[in-house]
Amino acid sequence: MSYTRHLRRLSTSAAAAATAANTTSAAAPSSSVSISKAKSKLQSEFDPDKALEIYTSVSKHDSSPATSRYVQGLAVRRLAKSRRFSDIEALMESHKSDPRIRDEPYLSTLIRSYGCAGMFDHALRTFSEMEQLGTPRSVVSFNALLTACNACKLFDKVPDLFNEMSSTYNIVPDKVSYGILIKSYCEAGSPEKGMGVLREMEEKGVEVTAVTFTTILDALYKSGRSAEAERLWVDMVSKGCELDAAVYNVRLMNAQDTGPESVKKIIEEMNEKGVKPDTVSYNCLVTSYCKAGMMEDAKKVYEGLRGNGCKPNAATFRTLVHYRCEKGQYKRAYWVFKESVRADKIPDFMTLRRLEEGLVEKKYMEEAKGLLRTVKKKFPSSSLNAWKEVEESLGLASAAAACDTAL
Repeated sequence: MSYTRHLRRLSTSAAAAATAANTTSAAAPSSSVSISKAKSKLQSEFDPDKALEIYTSVSKHDSSPATSRYVQGLAVRRLAKSRRFSDIEALMESHKSDPRIRDEPYLSTLIRSYGCAGMFDHALRTFSEMEQLGTPRSVVSFNALLTACNACKLFDKVPDLFNEMSSTYNIVPDKVSYGILIKSYCEAGSPEKGMGVLREMEEKGVEVTAVTFTTILDALYKSGRSAEAERLWVDMVSKGCELDAAVYNVRLMNAQDTGPESVKKIIEEMNEKGVKPDTVSYNCLVTSYCKAGMMEDAKKVYEGLRGNGCKPNAATFRTLVHYRCEKGQYKRAYWVFKESVRADKIPDFMTLRRLEEGLVEKKYMEEAKGLLRTVKKKFPSSSLNAWKEVEESLGLASAAAACDTAL
């Protein structure tokens, strides 16, 4: 069935959704929260009800489409993770009665949010309703729909959607549209088709952005086609494609296994070209040193991050904890963990579980209990059952009970 025919068959439930959303809003806190504060709170809030309250408290604020999309997307992801799809529908549909729905960027955030939730039919329906909602349709909402399709991992559907919708609604795809199309091919494991689109863009005089270039380069490296990736790099550089840290980071990630010197050489090239290495760039060097067993060199890179205008992220701490544990240096790994807590960039559950097991194995019980107390406070409630299993398997039930009493 074509997408145009599918659009005609989709029914709406806006009235029921609005009623549900109004009920949800009634439970929201009366005090408003600034957009910036909401963004910060949502990043660390994993409880879907609390996330919904935070979002509801700021949803009426005037803000840029990009900011609204970010805050809305975070709230929707929290709800989707708990499979609260009816609440997502209620929330999104309620926005269609807002006067701002006539602004295409505002409506496009709804399409993207439905994509974040894996609800592509709802995204497609919203796109189809633009005439009756009084919203002009252009490449902005077209790109939002393509993005939603990719977000739902319907990569094989994007090319048909691209062709049919641009033809049906007389939309001229722009550089972003082509970038999304290329991403769908790369995600589907066909970077060669993405390169075909790249050639089409060049023939039509459409700008090839660094993001598009990065997408294909990354796909080629991941599929083991390093030689093709290097040829593409040389070709794009010769054509004057603007290179940024993200593009270089793809090369750095591929160079991690070849040794620290290879990584350092690329970072030196970045500096020579006036491209500032970021935290991801230096993380690649940290990883390469760790893989080579050069832990003190990795530590020096970590300690020099702020001097290079960067801050460690969760991946930085995860790498250092992982390789310290791999070498049996559990107490040192625990010190790194403590630094990650102070930076509010705590590694993932699997990394910390290995650290907890190692601390118990080496009889570092105070450290093991300390880690347990911290993760109880810092990790989302959804992961507490997993930590309870770790506690029981390591015989730390008494420590867990004491921790619960303290909380």
